This record gives sequence, C-alpha cells and structure tokens, in this order.
Amino acid sequence: MATPHINANPGDFAETVLMPGDPLRAKFIAETYLENVKQVTDVRNMLGFTGEYKGKRISVMGHGMGIPSCSIYTHELISEYGVKNIIRIGSCGAISEDVKLMDVIVAMGASTDSKINRMRFKDHDFAAIADYNILEKAVNNARAQEINVRVGNVFSADLFYTPQPEMFDVMEKYGILGVEMEAAALYGVAAELGANALCILTVSDHIRRGEKLSAELRQTSFNDMMQVALATAIEL
Repeated sequence: MATPHINANPGDFAETVLMPGDPLRAKFIAETYLENVKQVTDVRNMLGFTGEYKGKRISVMGHGMGIPSCSIYTHELISEYGVKNIIRIGSCGAISEDVKLMDVIVAMGASTDSKINRMRFKDHDFAAIADYNILEKAVNNARAQEINVRVGNVFSADLFYTPQPEMFDVMEKYGILGVEMEAAALYGVAAELGANALCILTVSDHIRRGEKLSAELRQTSFNDMMQVALATAIEL
C-alpha cells in the first residue's frame, strides 16, 4: 500500500536501497549502473527505481535535503516496504586541511546539532553510528578497488547557512571529517526500526578554502563513491 510520500506497490523495493539526496542523481545512478530498471515511485518527484546490479536486485531513491526529509523517506521504506539496508550516497563539505575535494568519507558516526535523536532517546544523548557489517564491507571494497577512503565522524547540520561559523573550529578540533545534513537522521531511524545503515560521502566543497564542485559534477562524477556503494550492496 502506498504511503503519503511513496506510491510504490508492495515488493517494489529491494531489501537494499542506495539513497542520494537528489532524485535526479537517483535517476542517473539507476540509468547508468543498473539493468532491468523500473521506476517505482514519483510522489513530489522524489524518484525511486529498482533494478539489478551484477544479478543482485537493488533499489535507488532520493531522500531530499535535510534531516526531516531523510527521516520521512527512510522511515517509510523500512516500516512499510520491508527495506533492510540503506546506504546513503551523498556529498559533504570538508573543514580540515588534509581533506580534499573528491575524497571519499565513510561515516562511522554522525554528530549533530539537531534534537531529533534526543526526541527518540528520551532526551539523552544517542550515539548515531553506522552498522559495522556494512561499514566493514564498504572499507574492504574500497581497498580492493584501491580507493583511499577516510573513516570517521561527520556532522549532520540542521542549517545549511549556519549562524555559528565558530563551530567549524570546534568540529576540526574534535576530528570531524565532513559536514552534511542527513546521516544522523538515517542512523537514528535505522536504530529505531531495526534496520542497517551506512553513509558514504564525496567531498564536494571545502568550507575553509571556498573550493567547490559544479552542480553537474555533483550529479554525475562521484564514481568512486558509487563503485564502493554498489560493491557493498551486492554483498548484503
């Protein structure tokens, strides 16, 4: 049965879903990497597709921008469509000098300025962490493909235009590798509903240096991240 935000039929989604923020990136991934592709949802143009990669049934769907949007789509996929594994494939901004554009980051944990997980966890701190099984497979696949990945903590921000730029100094001190807007939500939803999740990110801009990729490159050129995610997905 369709949900308020997904109009797919039961069984339309595979147990493993790759989720970029941008629905057009989901379309690009489906058309570029998957075979026997079928579009399964299009509510509000948040496109979702199911196909096959190397014989494995895999879905890909956008989750939109920010914690609320990501929370809605991941919750409905897990609770209503039987999805077991979600791999977010997105972009992030770097802070540290040793993190460069196009670096691939595997988010072991996600700090946040959002209260969403405190609401779930009775106002206590919740450690929003990835599923270790998926994380280990992703890191091993990256090494097998000779892709250098950084593994560590990211920061999921509620605001894109922050009124607290001094936080970047604090994040760098605490070893935050990248700033994005959804990982903490994904990890919280997965923990709440008993699913498995991982966030893999490509560095699309450097907050300190003012460097950034074009919108076109954001959509089409994250090949290293895609290869790691797809190689991991077929092992789940």
